[in-house]
Amino acid sequence: MEGGTVAIPDLGAHCQDPECNQLDFLPFKCDSCRKVFCLDHRSYKSHNCPKSDPQNRKVLVCETCSTSIETTGCDKDDEKALLDRHEKAGDCDPKKKKKPTCAARRCREVLRFSNTSVCKSCQIKVCLKHRFPDDHSCKPNSSSVTGSASESKFLIALAKRNVNGSVNDCAKEGRSGTGAAASPPSTPSVKAC
Repeated sequence: MEGGTVAIPDLGAHCQDPECNQLDFLPFKCDSCRKVFCLDHRSYKSHNCPKSDPQNRKVLVCETCSTSIETTGCDKDDEKALLDRHEKAGDCDPKKKKKPTCAARRCREVLRFSNTSVCKSCQIKVCLKHRFPDDHSCKPNSSSVTGSASESKFLIALAKRNVNGSVNDCAKEGRSGTGAAASPPSTPSVKAC
C-alpha cells in the first residue's frame, strides 16, 4: 500500500486495519506486529494484535487475599494458572484482605491514600472527617507532650518573673512623662513588650 498524495507520494501511510484503510499523515507503527495504523487503531486491542507486547506488564489481584501478582505478556489462560499457583503455594491468606479503617470510634471508613490523615499530636491514622483532635478523642503521645511541657515550663517561669516584679512594665515606663532616663539595672533583664 502506498501512502501520500499525487503531489507528495511519500507522505503518510494507509492504516493496515482491514476495515479502515484510512490515509494518515502521522501513522503509528506497532512495535509487535510491525504494521502501520491510524490513531484509532494504534493500540494492541483496537487492531487485535496477534503479537501483543511481550514486555507489557500487568498486575493481577487475588480476590481471596488482595495480594498483587505481577505478570508480563500472558493471556487469560496464563493468568488463571498464575492465580491457581498462588493459591496452592500457601501464600494466599484471607486474613490479609482486611483493609485499614479509621481509628475514630464507630467510624468504618476504609483508609486509602487520598483520604488518610495522621494526627500530629497522637500519630494515629484517621479519615478526613476525624482529622481534628476533638473529632477522634485524641490522646497525645509522649513525644508530642515533651514539646508542650517545655512550653508550659517557660510560661510558668515568665509568670513568676512578672509576679516578683523583676520585669518592668513597658507601658508604665512610657507614661511616666518625666523624660529622664531610668538608670540601667546591674544585670540585663528581658523586657516583654
